Amino acid sequence: MQWRALASQKTEAPVTLFQAPKRTLGDLDAEAAATVIATAADVALVVDRHGVIQDLAFSRDDLAAEFAEPSAWIGRNWTEMLVDESRPKVRALLDEASGTTTSRWRQLNHRSVSGAELPVLYSVVKVGARDSFVAVGRDLRTLASLQQRLVEAQISMERDYSRLRHVETRYRILFQTSAEPVLVVDAATDKVVEANPAAIRLFGDSVGRMIGGDFPSNVTPDGLQSLRGLSTSVRAGIGVDEVRIHLAGTGQEFVVATALFRQAASAFYLIRFTPAHIASALPARSDAQARLTAFLRNAPDAIALTDAEGRIELVNAAFLQMAQLIGEEQTRGETIDRWLGRSDVDMRVVMANLRQHGSVHLFSTVLRGELGAVLDVEVSANAQLDGDRTSFGFMIRNVGRRLVAPPGDHRILGRSPEDLKDLIGRVPLKDIVRDTTDVIERLSIEAALELTGDNRASAAEMLGLSRQSLYVKLRRYGLTDGAGDGGDED
Repeated sequence: MQWRALASQKTEAPVTLFQAPKRTLGDLDAEAAATVIATAADVALVVDRHGVIQDLAFSRDDLAAEFAEPSAWIGRNWTEMLVDESRPKVRALLDEASGTTTSRWRQLNHRSVSGAELPVLYSVVKVGARDSFVAVGRDLRTLASLQQRLVEAQISMERDYSRLRHVETRYRILFQTSAEPVLVVDAATDKVVEANPAAIRLFGDSVGRMIGGDFPSNVTPDGLQSLRGLSTSVRAGIGVDEVRIHLAGTGQEFVVATALFRQAASAFYLIRFTPAHIASALPARSDAQARLTAFLRNAPDAIALTDAEGRIELVNAAFLQMAQLIGEEQTRGETIDRWLGRSDVDMRVVMANLRQHGSVHLFSTVLRGELGAVLDVEVSANAQLDGDRTSFGFMIRNVGRRLVAPPGDHRILGRSPEDLKDLIGRVPLKDIVRDTTDVIERLSIEAALELTGDNRASAAEMLGLSRQSLYVKLRRYGLTDGAGDGGDED
């Protein structure tokens, strides 16, 4: 190929040519031109006007290894190397190059030795006066991989949004159907943000006037003072979480419980009104707290409470067992990263997120036991503000016992529809169908052997297979016990 011939020809394609190729490139011979092309392109083909491959070059050995005997390409038509959908594009590339010297870029998909499609972006250039063309290709596997990851991320986001919508729907149903009056109040302005129908009926107001308005005024002055004190106590974390109030006019008594929660940078009170005669029949709050404490101490997941620097203050029995410790006193004064985290980086990330966002969900790491055991765990943590003091709570779940399919194994028999949805977009449909067929085939063979008392001849007849075919499938699924192909257990 001669660069001077290329530069002298007119082109309509969006290509910027050298301004003075004779002066800057000199007499570039064919060997030098071939080296330039092979170095600049991932794959380069020299074809005639019919698309028959005359020569080819690969810039990397790993790319050449994706194809079976690249040297066998010479003399074959370019379309034979492509999947069916890409073959018409070859004629379009050659026709464009014949008319304008350089064609547009088009993606063609080759079939690799593994059976997967290998995308390559090609542009064709006409060479000299002869009917020869050079096809310059760029490997798109990296781009295709990024696109696949983008699709998977999008699917994951859509799945998370769907879960959030379901959670919101359940919250709305619970909130609207609750028999107890419930209000959500902005902690900064004392404005009512949300009110359920029971609260609207109790305070005798309409939805339009209540939402966005001040806290209901038909509470006695003493009751309003108690509610303000309750709000202050809850915000300060003192621990007083309920008071008794009376409604003005009717004198009806209610027990009011308040909880503080945050959304982004805003804080809100969830205020629940329980009639006094119903509240008196409920178990005492201290009894409920005692039962909760007992549950946490005996929970199957490890739980640890630390100060703001990560020094352990309290752990439950599951943590001691996972960390291979004898007693709780061994943890006092120690930082949690002594046992938790692959390295110091893990816990620095967790602590930074707790201080910045207040919570961490399902962080994957490991827990290292005192005797050398290493467990794969998921960590969820929350920050708790008690006055000026901050503490962190960690819930640690051992995920090492979860059954994980080996790489490439996407068996779907027995999966729920939700699990099947997770495979869509990540696993080709033909792989899902093939794997399902394999599982059903194996189960059928096992059932036939069980029904016939492991009589292979009868099992083959029951399945409608020849004995030889049954022996092949037994070896394929690892069900053979070493018997020869020609023998059976009649």
